[in-house]
Amino acid sequence: MKNSFKTLLTSAVLLLSLNSCKKESLNVLPTNDVTESVVYATPAGYKQELVRLYANYALTSPSGSDISDVGGLNSGFADFLRLFWTSQELTTDEAICNWGDTGIPELDNSTWSTDNQFLRGLYSRSISQITLVNEYLRQSTPDQLASRNITGTDATNVLRYRAEARFLRAYQYWVLLDAFGNPPFLTENDLIGKVNPKQIQRAALFAYIESELKAIEPDLADARTNEYGRADKGADWALLARLYLNAQVYTGTAKYTEAITYSSKVIAASYILKTNYKDLFLADNNINNTENILTINYDGVNGTNYGGTTFLINAMVYTAADAAGMVSTAYGVPNGGWAGNRTRQNLPALFPDANGTLDKRGIFAGSKANIDAIDAPNDGLKVTKFKNVTSTGTTPASLNGTFSSLDFALFRLAEQYLIYGEAVARGGSGGSVAQALTYVNSLRVRAYGNTSGNVTAAALTTDFYLDERGRELYWEGHRRTDLVRYGKFTGSTYLWPFKGGVKAGTSVPAYRNLYPIPNADLIANPNLVQNTGY
Repeated sequence: MKNSFKTLLTSAVLLLSLNSCKKESLNVLPTNDVTESVVYATPAGYKQELVRLYANYALTSPSGSDISDVGGLNSGFADFLRLFWTSQELTTDEAICNWGDTGIPELDNSTWSTDNQFLRGLYSRSISQITLVNEYLRQSTPDQLASRNITGTDATNVLRYRAEARFLRAYQYWVLLDAFGNPPFLTENDLIGKVNPKQIQRAALFAYIESELKAIEPDLADARTNEYGRADKGADWALLARLYLNAQVYTGTAKYTEAITYSSKVIAASYILKTNYKDLFLADNNINNTENILTINYDGVNGTNYGGTTFLINAMVYTAADAAGMVSTAYGVPNGGWAGNRTRQNLPALFPDANGTLDKRGIFAGSKANIDAIDAPNDGLKVTKFKNVTSTGTTPASLNGTFSSLDFALFRLAEQYLIYGEAVARGGSGGSVAQALTYVNSLRVRAYGNTSGNVTAAALTTDFYLDERGRELYWEGHRRTDLVRYGKFTGSTYLWPFKGGVKAGTSVPAYRNLYPIPNADLIANPNLVQNTGY
């Protein structure tokens, strides 16, 4: 499954050039070098255009890794996952970066401005993907299919493609909901180029995403039956569970019962934990892996960019051995190694032993956990769980020895276990502490290799789940959302080094729980109002 769909994703490098979107605004049509009557003339054309929607997650432009199709952003920064990861990790207790690129010190210090290029890039990338989906949906209505003589099984297949496209759009609207709160909003039903998009408020956007995910469920493939890397019912339920876990933040109304309902649907769908935690983050993580629910697929030769897992690996190591003895060849990027990303001491402190000798999930390198200076390259441990190396020790082919073929899980079963448990601890109904304990200890048996790390039901407090999520999901793009949900991202109740720009950490105002709407879009669209505080 992986190879067939990954081959299609690679071909999408060329297909992207058919409909490349250069601007942030939702009211701009993708520019077409080939007319839609040609692109969508056949059932195969609809499949190819669906592939292009997925490829937009893993590529930065139709012209290769050195070009960005997000205006005003260096191509190296323009990959979706790199932008999302930066927004979710560098601003938290889990990560810090010693690079001086404009905008990174602001993220390290919780002092980002309305012009931060990485936050603007994430906003623009999400809107770009939504815009592409909207156009795909306009071109795949029953009337459009009938006009192109696409009927029967072919039309049924396109109905599934439409459901997947709507899922991808719902996911991107979730990114905007979570990070920016009140973004511009358009669907395929809105006129293009006539008026500026209106701004949707956070609670209304929550309701829209919820309704979309429920509406498309019947048309998606059953869980674990679609091609690898394509959304199915399992991904749909997983996003709903995540949405409901954070409903109190998004709308002011808790929906923990619903979080239990949908995480339970995922868990019941025959996903199975990977036996070895480290194998989740190796280049053959697609093989015999029934834990991952939906992945972004990367190819180190045919679909390259400087974000994604290429970024996660290279931004951790040097080309030559560093003070921690790390060499880029050991991580599958023999000519790579950019160094820069490390942990703040709060992350390794979650583990019984910073070197992972007890809890095997703690995969770090280095000798100094404390961050005394952001620009000190050996302050902070390196997170070494991501490798462009297979479980048998083979390094996949890599263009210039720099790019990664490691796929990245947007959703995996372990998160659903922890959503279930936290929702039970927060008072949701329909679940049980006993079942939550079973799920937690299954993760900890894997982490320790035996039952020595198992906990009792009395340990399953809400605070326990924040720490356990840190141990299980660190550097996978969850931490900012988690800290906001726990009331610890801002304020002074929980501090980490350089939070608020002070070495010991200091209070951050509550308005920073949301990122600002970028100035460029405020200027371009008078319908938009900046988030409070900026």
